[in-house]
Amino acid sequence: MKKTTVIVLILLFTFFNVMANPDTTSVKDTSKNIVYVFNINEDIAPPMWRLTQKSFEEAYALKANYIIIKLNTYGGMVNMADSIRTKILESRIPVYVFITNNAASAGALIAIAADSIYMKKGAKIGSASVVDQSGKIMPEKYQSYMRSTMRATAEAHGKDTLIEGNDTIVKWHRDPIIAEAMVDPSIYIENISDTGKIVAFTASEAMENGFCEAIVEDIQEVVKHADIINTEIKEYKPSGMDKFIGFLISPAIQGILIMLIVGGIYFELQSPGIGFPLAAAILGAILYFAPLYLEGLAENWEMVIFVVGLILIILEIFVIPGFGIAGISGVILAFTGLVLSMVDNIIFEFEDHAMEAIGIVLKSFMIVAISIFLAFILSLYLSQKMLTSNTFAWIVLNSTQKKDEGYIGVDSKQKDVIGQTGVAITNLRPSGKVEIEDEMYDAKSEVGYIERGQNVKVINYSSGQIYVVKIEV
Repeated sequence: MKKTTVIVLILLFTFFNVMANPDTTSVKDTSKNIVYVFNINEDIAPPMWRLTQKSFEEAYALKANYIIIKLNTYGGMVNMADSIRTKILESRIPVYVFITNNAASAGALIAIAADSIYMKKGAKIGSASVVDQSGKIMPEKYQSYMRSTMRATAEAHGKDTLIEGNDTIVKWHRDPIIAEAMVDPSIYIENISDTGKIVAFTASEAMENGFCEAIVEDIQEVVKHADIINTEIKEYKPSGMDKFIGFLISPAIQGILIMLIVGGIYFELQSPGIGFPLAAAILGAILYFAPLYLEGLAENWEMVIFVVGLILIILEIFVIPGFGIAGISGVILAFTGLVLSMVDNIIFEFEDHAMEAIGIVLKSFMIVAISIFLAFILSLYLSQKMLTSNTFAWIVLNSTQKKDEGYIGVDSKQKDVIGQTGVAITNLRPSGKVEIEDEMYDAKSEVGYIERGQNVKVINYSSGQIYVVKIEV
């Protein structure tokens, strides 16, 4: 009985020991660790923020175990870098950064947000002072905002506990003071920075000071050093649509599209009916606003005020007499819609981004203003060339339509209405439409402007056009 009890106890002990410490050699986990890789290798701007969002979403969809960002940038917009660093800090997947060449300014902020930093030999990190569009150092309040952001990002990674002999040492995983010194040249750190110099590390210096885990040559070495085994690397590859959007939002192409919009509207107003110029203007507007909307720059209200502006301009030209409040308001709204659609509205939410916002708005303003000016000049030139040059002969009717062959230029009954009276059914400034004995005619005011609804009298007919004057009842 005792022997049986002992055997049962041994079996139970063995069972619970196996349950508590399963033998990993007997049951191997064949699942792979998915490592998702994407590149940030341009200025930190709205396209990079959109790419980051898209990449994280794709990584989550793939159930990736790790994300590695290959980073090479001289910096860019602080608000976009702040959005990216927040995305990294809040990620439910560990994020590593592999600096292939530069992580300067806004790039340094992004790198410090990552769980681990790896650098290629010759790479650099730091120099995160805020500068304007010309590279000039911004005032203190902007530097103060960046200092606090860098410090908070470093602090987010907490502290490490180290055992050195009999001593237990607790220190920051990434020193917030060093992160702050990457912005502020007045901070002195012994053996690291002198007063008056902004901190920027080489790869070896970054390792010595806790801002780099290892110097590696490629993604495979990053994976190896991070002890990620049984890996499957998935790399983000921009689609044809991504490349096309990037092409359309370049300043030069945006300028051309604005010229197409303005030129198309101009030629449409100069020609009867609805035709190719209007179609070209609509296509230009779609190609201008659609990529900006997809990039998160253009908001619905900005596109609405552009459309409202165009409607007011059209009403001013064809319906409302003269050119007053409606026309001026339409020009301002359409112009404002084009300008603000290029600007990410998030920069207006922070006082510290005021100068950056002003610079971006001015840049957009200049692009739109110059493009509209060139569009008018080019439209005037082309409209004259079409009438005088054989180059555009293919779109001009040059054949002669002879009367003895059955052709007649105008309806001959228009001559019969001379002396008759009618009413203007549109504004005549000087051209418009009139109604005479229930028939509608194209007419031209002989003298001055005639408002819709006024009584008119036909006084002349010439070259297929009847001429009318206003009569008082």
